[in-house]
Amino acid sequence: MSIPEIASAAKSASIRLATINTDTKNEALAQIAGALKHNSDRIVSANTEDLSAAKKDKLAAPLLKRLKFDQDKIAQVIAGIESLIKLDDPVGRTLTATELDTGLELYKVSCPIGVIGVVFESRPDALVQISTLCLKSGNSVLLKGGSEAARTNRILTKIIAEAGEKASLPTGWIQLMETRQDVAGMLALEEYIDLVIPRGSNEFVRYIMNNTNIPVLGHADGICHVYVDGDADEDMAVNVTVDSKCQYVAVCNAAETLLVDAKIAGTFLPKVKTALEQENVELRGCKKTISIIDVKPATEEDFSTEYLDYILSIRVVENLDAAIDHINRYGSGHTDSIVTENKTKAERFMALVDSGNVFWNCSTRFSDGFRYNLGAEVGISTNKIHARGPVGLEGLLIYKWKLSGTGQIVAHYSGPNAKQFTHKKIEIRD
Repeated sequence: MSIPEIASAAKSASIRLATINTDTKNEALAQIAGALKHNSDRIVSANTEDLSAAKKDKLAAPLLKRLKFDQDKIAQVIAGIESLIKLDDPVGRTLTATELDTGLELYKVSCPIGVIGVVFESRPDALVQISTLCLKSGNSVLLKGGSEAARTNRILTKIIAEAGEKASLPTGWIQLMETRQDVAGMLALEEYIDLVIPRGSNEFVRYIMNNTNIPVLGHADGICHVYVDGDADEDMAVNVTVDSKCQYVAVCNAAETLLVDAKIAGTFLPKVKTALEQENVELRGCKKTISIIDVKPATEEDFSTEYLDYILSIRVVENLDAAIDHINRYGSGHTDSIVTENKTKAERFMALVDSGNVFWNCSTRFSDGFRYNLGAEVGISTNKIHARGPVGLEGLLIYKWKLSGTGQIVAHYSGPNAKQFTHKKIEIRD
């Protein structure tokens, strides 16, 4: 099928999917989990071929790490689906209820967005997470993964689509696109597609935003910071820094810059250098950092770079406000953490840092839809629209207004003898 035909089919499926009950959606998710487990050897075989081709093409090491989809990764996505099944159905919930007048009641009710186009990097697990989140939230989904994962994405989509149809989901709710031309075609289909979520480089996300009339939700870079305050527990700060940087370097919520209060830089920097170098992290520091520990000099560009690798920039700052200013200048609005024993400073940091996720005494790696109990995520939003931070089920919903009357007309509420609205809040019962 052509891209317009694919998008049209997804649109038709989305109308039906929006009304499917919770039990049917959960049964479909269970069928998908079972099918992934049953076909795990086939999936790994396809992924092995993708990895082999990617290595021949000299794909960067961080992307190779993202591309790998082995039995452990399959077990993780299955666990994610099982977690998603346990979550309440977010569709059809009454968010607010207001009596406008006796017998005239207004309800704000959650509903699916419709058709969501997602363009993502070389992570096959993202395909499973995205498609199952869209299913639970009642949305159709058009998927475009990286060409390096073509074989893996193809078999995953086939397995998910077939399992969904066995559970009576409408045909066409999940569709896979495979070429750059497909993406260009998708961006012109605002009559069918309601939201585009791009996951990739800053340049790529900007391209998407500049070449479509469809609303775009997402983030370009993950330039995340750990700020070690002068009142920090230094051992805690070392642990938080190492985890934020090293637990998984090739992801958007890994720390790329360490900020250290000048008050404790002399004692803290040697400790954290030892710990990070044990993890083979290359350190790049400002002039003040270099005067304390032996590291490579950091350039201005380093503080604006998402490495996705074992590299960390370090800057010594004079105080909390200097750290906040640095983050708001160089950061990407993704995730930033402060380590301090001073609650007042922590609250100031979290209030003034303009990011979707702000943490106190914990790793930036907690910025994740699964860890937030959102049912995994379709991505991280640094936008300031209806969804910010990890975009899980709630971020894939919008709402509609439902007004129920008993024959009222607007003419009765205008003019010199106008009736008055009561505007009473109606209690919402679960």
